[in-house]
Parts: sequence; structure tokens; C-alpha cells
Amino acid sequence: QVQLVESGGGLVQTGGSLRLSCAASGRTFSRYAMGWFRQAPGKEREFVATISWSGGSTYYADSVKGRFTISRDNAKNTMYLQMNSLKPEDTAVYYCAAGQGLRIVREYEYNYWGQGTQVTVSS
Repeated sequence: QVQLVESGGGLVQTGGSLRLSCAASGRTFSRYAMGWFRQAPGKEREFVATISWSGGSTYYADSVKGRFTISRDNAKNTMYLQMNSLKPEDTAVYYCAAGQGLRIVREYEYNYWGQGTQVTVSS
């Protein structure tokens, strides 16, 4: 069982930066691949980025590639999403999730989810 809690969301202007954190409970965090998803108002939840259990492999949605960086610290049971050059279209609730596999991009491949943190980018 893994419990996930996101933090770090907020309001930022276009071009600004935010760093999201996802804190995990339990001693098995390092066994899981982790991912970030987001859901904008009126839209379906979409994949943002994923990182392997070791942190050695990452994969991004085209819409965030080059602007967002996913990372993890297994000693701290925490995953991060550094978001730079933010755009209004990045406005969404951001969710972290834990699953097993490599380069997992689909929701059903994740077993555990956080409650989400709101990111709002003003124009």
C-alpha cells in the first residue's frame, strides 16, 4: 500500500516556474515507477511525465518536453516535477501516481493516486 500526497501547486504568471512534490508513505516507494498526470477543467486527465523506480529512465508528454523535469529521491520517498516556462494551458489539477512497469503512460497502469494539487497559470 502506498499513500501519495502532492504539494507545491499555486498561482503563477506565464513564463514562471513551480516545483511540485509528491510525498509517499510506506517503505516500498523505491519499487514503483512514478508518474504525473493533470486534468484541466472540462477535459480528461492526461499523462504528463513518468520516471522509473531507479530514476534512470524518464519520459514526457510532447506538450511539456523541454519545460518540465521529473525526478525522485528514494531516500526521501519523494518525487518532484519542476515546471518551467509555464503557459496558461498548463493550468490543471496535477496528480501523482505510483505503478509498476517501464514508461507507463496510461492511467490504468497506475495503482495508487494522490488527491491532486491545483496549478493555475495566469496570462
